[in-house]
Amino acid sequence: MVQLNLQQFAHAAPASAQDRKPLGACLIDRGLISRAQLDEALFLQSWQKAPLGEILVAEGWVGRSDVLTALSDQSGLQIADLDSSTPPQDLYNLKPVEFWLAHNVIPWMRLGPIVLVATARPDLFPAVRAEMEGNGYAVAPVLASSDQIDSTIARVFSRPLAEAAETRVTPDHSCRSWTKRSHAGPKIALIALVGVFAAVPMTGFTVLIAAAVTTLVLFMTLRLAGLLGHVWKPPAPAPDSAAVHAPHVLPGVSILVPLYKEREIADALIDRLRRLTYPKALLDVILVLEESDDVTRSTLASVDLPSWIRMVEVPELNGLTTKPRAMNYALDFCRGEILGVWDAEDAPQPDQIERVARHFAQADEDVVCLQGVLDYYNPRTNWRSRCFTIEYNSWFRVILQGIARLGLVVPLGGTTFFFRRDKLLELGGWDAHNVTEDADLGVCLSRAGYRTEMVDTTTFEEANFRAWPWVRQRSRWLKGFMVTYLVHMRAPLRLLKDLGLLRFLGFQAFFLGTVGQFLLAPVLWLFWMKAFGLPSVLDVIIPYNMLTGLILLFLAAEVTNVAAALVVVSAPERRFLLPWVLTMPLYFPLGVLAAYKALWELATNPFFWDKTQHGQASDEGLVP
Repeated sequence: MVQLNLQQFAHAAPASAQDRKPLGACLIDRGLISRAQLDEALFLQSWQKAPLGEILVAEGWVGRSDVLTALSDQSGLQIADLDSSTPPQDLYNLKPVEFWLAHNVIPWMRLGPIVLVATARPDLFPAVRAEMEGNGYAVAPVLASSDQIDSTIARVFSRPLAEAAETRVTPDHSCRSWTKRSHAGPKIALIALVGVFAAVPMTGFTVLIAAAVTTLVLFMTLRLAGLLGHVWKPPAPAPDSAAVHAPHVLPGVSILVPLYKEREIADALIDRLRRLTYPKALLDVILVLEESDDVTRSTLASVDLPSWIRMVEVPELNGLTTKPRAMNYALDFCRGEILGVWDAEDAPQPDQIERVARHFAQADEDVVCLQGVLDYYNPRTNWRSRCFTIEYNSWFRVILQGIARLGLVVPLGGTTFFFRRDKLLELGGWDAHNVTEDADLGVCLSRAGYRTEMVDTTTFEEANFRAWPWVRQRSRWLKGFMVTYLVHMRAPLRLLKDLGLLRFLGFQAFFLGTVGQFLLAPVLWLFWMKAFGLPSVLDVIIPYNMLTGLILLFLAAEVTNVAAALVVVSAPERRFLLPWVLTMPLYFPLGVLAAYKALWELATNPFFWDKTQHGQASDEGLVP
């Protein structure tokens, strides 16, 4: 039983700035740090937006418990053990959970007319007291660590936070309303369409050819625009020397790393994160685990996590275990001004966050998201990994760069994108039910009038080099593209109004073009047959002159793809991929299987997350 004196807290408040001893002096008096360490920490604080105690912990000079004890000495406040007693629920209900999260505080106990509220920042408590006035109690602070406060909030508000994680996005921008009954109409329509095509096969095949050509034109136009935008539209001019060093005071950055059944990758992940050169006092790396994921939890239990890496466990609810739901839940516990996302197998460049902070400081206010480049550290594993590397380099280093410069919708890449956190909260985070939440978020931010720019930094990943895992991963992406398209095309005129004509056409080109190219690839293969002089059903349906023109169009699309690939493999570190560029047409046929797998799942299990297994290749080939 905790024994407390009521009078002790009657007028409890942090000591005034004039009366209290500096925190550093308290730590020196306890023999925990030296004067030289304090001087170094104060220097670091002059250009880092971080509390002194956090800097000392990040440098490894003291532990969090030492800082908490020194804060108690400094302020005269008691240290609360939040696990020792559970206050009545009515204390938690004094304010909504959003209030406790925003201020990182939580009620500890009630002493008569006084409510003791735990805080890790007594210097910020006056704002808490002001907002809690009028609730019938006097409010007094006690001390607790930020992590212990977060854990208590998560325990007390587990269910409402889990429910909110599934419904953050507005219903009109989410697919969560889809049910088996709502799918009945499209299924009936598809069956009827197949029936008509079977009854009138030539007419049906003509429609398929028209659809295949249309999607080909859409996708080729988008890639060509991106290629030309990359080649001919120069990037923004380099900032002057004064701006290069902006911001003067570096911001805090939170990074979400969703993990699920990651037995192989955990040790390597922590080693890669340790390479980051951003000030560790400003880093808030959150490993996001599902509550039921004993595999990852047991793996991490054997890893010594640095002070700037912590775990957040997502409670189970309704059986939904998607990456966006997990990130929505963890979003409430982030502390940085900037929020980024990395995947379990990622190896970001060590100076990546410095580049992001610098870019944001120089960017216009409507630039709320930065997308980095994704590359692969195992391109030499086999032929498929080489082709995967060529494909992604073509997209991220050429096409996407041009699309961003042209101001079109940028479908985000799932990792290595960074948001102004307040804007992400404004947008409502991610659609928890969409299995390509990244591309969907890119559309949402464009609809809200914001922009995404590319940032000059690279994250290396593991290329998916095995056939069936490749199909599973690609089917999830294609299913997500289908979902995103259907969600945002519920009201086409509203989408057109939100995006404007050019970005609306870019949206159609990417989503319809990507999905259509895979679903209708067997129809397009008929043009290859004609190109090689083989007989084809096209001879009966399409006049000779038109057929010749369509074959030329088909070849032009292939030339565009080859041109984008040649641009990226011309870099010295990727020239070894040059001989493999011409084999790319042999790489994509498995995508047809992935597309029809995605279409089947769209009809039967749209929210199923087909997880990609990581840790199958080493990062020995990592490019510096």
